[in-house]
Amino acid sequence: MQKNNIFFILYFFFLSVVHGQENTIPIGKFDDNIRDKNTIRVCFYNAENLFDPENDSLKNDDDFTPEGNYHYSYSKFHKKVNNIAQVIVAMGGWEAPEIVGLCEIENNNVLKKLIYSEALKKYKYRFVHYESEDSRGIDVALIYRYEKFKVINSMPIPIIDSTNLFFKTRDILYVQGTLPDKLTDTLHIFVNHWASRYGGYSQTIEKRNLAAKTLRSKIDSILIINEKAAIIVIGDFNDYPYDESISKYLNAVSNPKKITDNQLLNTMYPYLSMNNVGSHKYQANWGILDQIIVSKPMITNKEGWTIKSTAVIFNADFLLIPDDTHMGVKPFRTYIGMRYQGGFSDHLPIFIDLICK
Repeated sequence: MQKNNIFFILYFFFLSVVHGQENTIPIGKFDDNIRDKNTIRVCFYNAENLFDPENDSLKNDDDFTPEGNYHYSYSKFHKKVNNIAQVIVAMGGWEAPEIVGLCEIENNNVLKKLIYSEALKKYKYRFVHYESEDSRGIDVALIYRYEKFKVINSMPIPIIDSTNLFFKTRDILYVQGTLPDKLTDTLHIFVNHWASRYGGYSQTIEKRNLAAKTLRSKIDSILIINEKAAIIVIGDFNDYPYDESISKYLNAVSNPKKITDNQLLNTMYPYLSMNNVGSHKYQANWGILDQIIVSKPMITNKEGWTIKSTAVIFNADFLLIPDDTHMGVKPFRTYIGMRYQGGFSDHLPIFIDLICK
């Protein structure tokens, strides 16, 4: 009888431990160790106006020409490219990131300059990019180390407003790929840069809701075919994790212990409980506009793609300068107004580590 009691006590203790560990995810932190062949780092960075100085008559890029308001010369362009390359290398530590999603990219030319820059050329990056109908000519793109990640499919996903034929915005970029030695384990990546808040939140929210609905439809079409699909959504959403575009229409939650089968997990959730922390600063307030969101299987799968930890905001000291107006620090930008200061971006990059078991 005593042995039976001990057995049941141990059995229920085991159940409580397993239940307590369900969907428990380590908190992400910067790790500069070399990643093994089954682990990759997926990053996202809003490069803030990575234009070349050429005038494109089909785009509203006049400000970023030598004669434009920013007096954007070739030397400034090369400085910008080298700065972005420096950030990408730094995000990887000893091992450069395998995948980097980018936004505010003008064209193929700037991507070629980036991947063949002195800092990146030895890593043999390739890129995926499609021209969108954005009036300013800023697109999303993805660069990847082709010996580490094999792209098998890609396409732009336009955001179409059937009630407004003149509506034009950035496409969502879809990339499908695998590890070179795990060709049956597919990773689905969506790179986003949703419509800005310029003009006010209430005046622009429907544009971002439309993007969320478009993206959600594509995600659902993948999950219908494979309910265990590994899907990662990265981007600058111009909304916060609690806004309706993310929480309602994309259906991304910030609590891994309460996630249901049809929901996504916003891996930025540990930052939500921190005071004034984020990837972007507006006046005195930091916020999380840049996010990494994953499908539920990426936290529950026993095989295939899973996340190793929550996402990380890469806030290296060289990306920040003192904020003399609002105190603390702020991102070190290329321009403040029209004044050139030679920095990086008005956003901080983010990343997450994935493992394919």
